[in-house]
Amino acid sequence: MKAKPAELQNKTRRIEKDPKPNDPELGPLKLLPGKWANVPNLQGRGWNMIALPFVAPPPQGVPFPLNYRLLVNQYNEELEFTLVDKAVPNRGVRLSPGTPANTDQFLVTLDYQQSIKQIAADDFPKSGLAGPAGAAIHHEPGLWLHMTNGMTDSLNIARLASIPHGDSVLALGQSSEHLGRPSIPDINGLPIGVDQDLKNPYLAPYKHFNDNLFQGLFNPISPNDLLEEANKGVEIERTTVLDVDSTHPTGGVVNIPFIVRQANATVMKSTFWIQELKEKDKHGKPKLRLQYSQLVMLDFFPRVDGLPPGCCPGLIQWPHVSINTLEKVC
Repeated sequence: MKAKPAELQNKTRRIEKDPKPNDPELGPLKLLPGKWANVPNLQGRGWNMIALPFVAPPPQGVPFPLNYRLLVNQYNEELEFTLVDKAVPNRGVRLSPGTPANTDQFLVTLDYQQSIKQIAADDFPKSGLAGPAGAAIHHEPGLWLHMTNGMTDSLNIARLASIPHGDSVLALGQSSEHLGRPSIPDINGLPIGVDQDLKNPYLAPYKHFNDNLFQGLFNPISPNDLLEEANKGVEIERTTVLDVDSTHPTGGVVNIPFIVRQANATVMKSTFWIQELKEKDKHGKPKLRLQYSQLVMLDFFPRVDGLPPGCCPGLIQWPHVSINTLEKVC
């Protein structure tokens, strides 16, 4: 029998609109296809914090006007993954050493669509711009990639994201798998380039929410605390970790000119913890949960950390953090 051309062989492995569950050919992405959401027992587990340039009169007790406000949101989310291809080909050749040879790379590719609706929001100083409950506050299309071969520096996964504000992101990283629950690191939500003592009047918005937790739960100074809280009493048998970072070589964040001038997004780091629970679903298979923590650094305004001029040039880096705990629904 005559062998099929390589291109045709590749095409026969490609798009499957309904991939089989837990398909090992998808590698570390095998549990993602389907829809994830804040089901009734996980309603309102999405939390967001972001500092934004803003001119307002000084809050009570602050001796000077602030040039920013701190916005916090509680939200629900739908996050859907679909299989694009099990073998997207990147063509290459090896010219040396030795005999020339093809060195093609093949990528598993998943499409994702993220939609977020606000439950509640607040800011300090008050702006009147926080928005109502039920508002659609974020939509993000993107791709997850698994490099099945031809990896560099053991980087075997990547995430590409497009954000309607005018940002495009490429973040690369590594996957891992281990038994039991995830180890979720702390994140410091305070800006870098500012004296981080909460007695510093410039940090009045952070002190406000530290003293008055948003919705009685969320503290923007240590946002990942609520991910740990969501895991209490949950028996997690296995965790797959997808950890990506835009600062790896060839990664990065690209923004439209207004964003670059006003509040430049320079770094994106995110970690997904995909959890297989001891609890079973209606089909007798482990229930699946997904937790994530995402950190975007926004650079705006000169540093004000009290160090001598010229010692630490640059701009303040403001952490923009989003976290959630979702369950797979189909």
